[in-house]
Amino acid sequence: MSIESCVIYEKKPLLSVKEAQERIYAALSPLTQSECVPLKDALGRTLAQTVYATINLPFTRNSAMDGYAFCSKGLDSEMPFTLTQIGVIFAGNPFHGELKAGECVRIFTGGVVPDGADSIVMQEQVSADNVTIHFPAGIQFGKHIRQIGEDVRAGEPLCLAHKTLSAIDLGFLASAGIEFVNVIRKLNIAYFSTGDELIGLGDTLRVGKIYDSNRYSLHGLLQHPSYNVFDGGVITDDYDLLKQTLQQASEKFDVVITTGGASVGDADHIKTVLEACGDVNFWKIAMKPGKPLAFGKIGDCYFFGLPGNPVAVTTTFDIILKPALLYLTSAHIKQPLVLSATCTTPLKKSRGRQEFQRGILTQTPQGALEVATSGHQGSHIFSSASTANCYIILDENVTSVTCGDQVSVLLC
Repeated sequence: MSIESCVIYEKKPLLSVKEAQERIYAALSPLTQSECVPLKDALGRTLAQTVYATINLPFTRNSAMDGYAFCSKGLDSEMPFTLTQIGVIFAGNPFHGELKAGECVRIFTGGVVPDGADSIVMQEQVSADNVTIHFPAGIQFGKHIRQIGEDVRAGEPLCLAHKTLSAIDLGFLASAGIEFVNVIRKLNIAYFSTGDELIGLGDTLRVGKIYDSNRYSLHGLLQHPSYNVFDGGVITDDYDLLKQTLQQASEKFDVVITTGGASVGDADHIKTVLEACGDVNFWKIAMKPGKPLAFGKIGDCYFFGLPGNPVAVTTTFDIILKPALLYLTSAHIKQPLVLSATCTTPLKKSRGRQEFQRGILTQTPQGALEVATSGHQGSHIFSSASTANCYIILDENVTSVTCGDQVSVLLC
């Protein structure tokens, strides 16, 4: 089925959020081009290929404790015993002598365990009389030694392809001596606001004008190590200018995002421009806030036309765009963690669209999750969105929620 034949017109049933997400993923082709970067620059990037260990981790046997290392052969763990200390081992300074029966060495955490030693006892469990070390009854033999390769053996994978590298991953790879990694190249994204009513910060506000807030929200939402982001400014409600701008942007970027102009007003040109210079996959979904959402392609560039209302912009980004953009970076996409909480305020909605109401999630001293509305739910109301820490998800057929009802909650 061609993209053109998938056009959703206003008189047809709206796509559900799930259907819209499925259509988006079916149309997207994740990036495959890669680049080699220093490990310190790889945080948040997607691995292009699996990284394998070239050494064992740990590389040598070493101590997990500050204590005393010895050979337990011939000793009875149920009886007290004494050993003679013949040396001290610090991390980075191996012991070069020979450990014999009746002898032990003082060893610190990370120190290389000498050949012949099979046990380490914590320093708190023994008493020392100069070089004579007294061990009590009940000592456990074979403890507190980190074995060669017990974490990863040479030749085994460290991090798999398509993993998004975390700070822990950087340390993990560094511990194996990995200096450079191949990661998926960055996704090039341009974003624009549209509308004659928009003015920039620093301009004098006049009747009929509003400050452009959406570009600042998108600027924050698009801060990610895997993105190169370009702020294209404001495009006025001019069909020819909008078409020219989007066509030019589509030749330079992987993704173009606009806010506003996706509704049905006479000055809302996004859908008609997209039909003229690209392909419309869908337009409008059964979601609130965020009904006028357009998705398609202009050449090889993916296009997302977001609503103009500010809360609808952030909501559609969180629910629709964020996972789609990460998918384009070839990252493994995790299903969002949806929690169940007791609603402590009554909620109302109309039937027919899935709603993402802004809420405040808290936890009782007993550990139970509770959620309350953060305030007025209008898609132009910043204050309730600013104080919210979650979305309360209300399905299409829900019309009301009473205090004490269980609701689904998505952290934001």
